[in-house]
Amino acid sequence: MTETYTPGKPIWCAGCGHFGVQGALVRALEKVGAEPHETMVLAGIGCSGTIQNNVSAYGYHALHGRVLPAATGVALANPDLTVVAAGGDGDGYAIGMGHLVHTFKRNPSLTYIVMTNETYGLTKGQRSPAAGPDPAHNEGIDSVRLGLSIPGSSFIARGFTRQAEQLESLTVAAVEHANAGRGFAFLEVLSPCVTYKDLYPQWDAAAYDVDEDPAYDPMDRAGAFATCQRLDDEDRIPIGLIYTGNNESMEARWGPGDRRLNPGGPDDRDVLHGFLDGMAS
Repeated sequence: MTETYTPGKPIWCAGCGHFGVQGALVRALEKVGAEPHETMVLAGIGCSGTIQNNVSAYGYHALHGRVLPAATGVALANPDLTVVAAGGDGDGYAIGMGHLVHTFKRNPSLTYIVMTNETYGLTKGQRSPAAGPDPAHNEGIDSVRLGLSIPGSSFIARGFTRQAEQLESLTVAAVEHANAGRGFAFLEVLSPCVTYKDLYPQWDAAAYDVDEDPAYDPMDRAGAFATCQRLDDEDRIPIGLIYTGNNESMEARWGPGDRRLNPGGPDDRDVLHGFLDGMAS
């Protein structure tokens, strides 16, 4: 008899920003009509890597830094699924950075939510690649400007757990972008770790909502980059819908019915079925 999985309870500390990320994701999935049996949430490692245990959907705990290739495989194998990858800035911007760059470039239709807190919370507070400068370190990685610099990117946004309504709307927009086959929806969320690096006051003061700026155009890539650079120079952090474009998705470039990663070679589905048949025999 099939038994439905009951979502677990979060293991996060009281006040952790990840509660806000999970709440926004759950509400967004409900709003877009993504049924649990038609949704898959994949996650990386660390505190953020447990989110798939808490959501009513299929779940997969990926290897350290490898959530994006796993999620890409799921999205390509079953385009009818709502595919959401999730992880932290340590997982995504360190060992996973190579995969992030190429996922921006390839533009597969899936959503990636990165919970940024500038620390490795599960291993007692080491600095993450996104951590800001101090006397011994230089600037942290800005994933938003990184994504804007890669021509294939099609959706880039940043939310803040203190801005719950906006975070929910950004999550809805990201999932709808991916589910419409428009490509990779990247959503970074400022999600403070109150135990090792409480950045709520600092980020409250620094956040600049581009959605409230009537002169800001999220379809202007160059303008978005220039605005992000200017705000960084002013010690501000842009939040909101940073960029959305109409770049062709990875699966659309293959053409109708063409599932071959190696044009002229065998159909990838035949290769996979042959492998599975061999394993079963």
